[in-house]
Amino acid sequence: MVTTEEVVLLDESGVAAGTASKADVHHADTPLHLAFSCYVFDGRGDLVVTRRARSKATFPGVWTNTFCGHPAPGEPMDLAIRRRARQELGIDVDELRLVLPAFRYRAEQGGVAENEMCPVFVARTAEAPGEPDPSEVDEIRTVAWAPFRDDVLAGSWPGISPWCADQVRDLTRLGPDPVGWAPGDPRALPPAAFLAS
Repeated sequence: MVTTEEVVLLDESGVAAGTASKADVHHADTPLHLAFSCYVFDGRGDLVVTRRARSKATFPGVWTNTFCGHPAPGEPMDLAIRRRARQELGIDVDELRLVLPAFRYRAEQGGVAENEMCPVFVARTAEAPGEPDPSEVDEIRTVAWAPFRDDVLAGSWPGISPWCADQVRDLTRLGPDPVGWAPGDPRALPPAAFLAS
């Protein structure tokens, strides 16, 4: 049985305002909805970055943070992130930590917009990514945080996603070492977002 993936629609205060099919929600006038971004660091402390599949409807072929996604209606953010890491990259993550609870952005490419309240998390993995889901990811790299950060801030990382560029600017304010980034306050999450643990 095929099921439709649903996303949580939000009002301007971040309260759930219904649901919509993920396949139908992204267009020129995409409604505000709930998402997340995750930055995963490997056993050496390097950041895993990915190039979005060229077949994707939104921002195809751009480089970005490790992965993004949408919690299902009623699904805790942390469980959604773990689910998405396994689905998209075939990895398990641990030491999951909320760092930018109130991140929000709107970006457009090719007449299709993203419009999300998108809390940002960091995590670690002991595993090398396996075969990524080809409908989601075309390429995976691991990079040291500092040169990646510097290239993104300088605008010299080619084809970076606009949300990743904004998030890197915000993450830089947390300090130079991702291990030392203070956890964000979960009370600053959009009201529709919640954590299981």
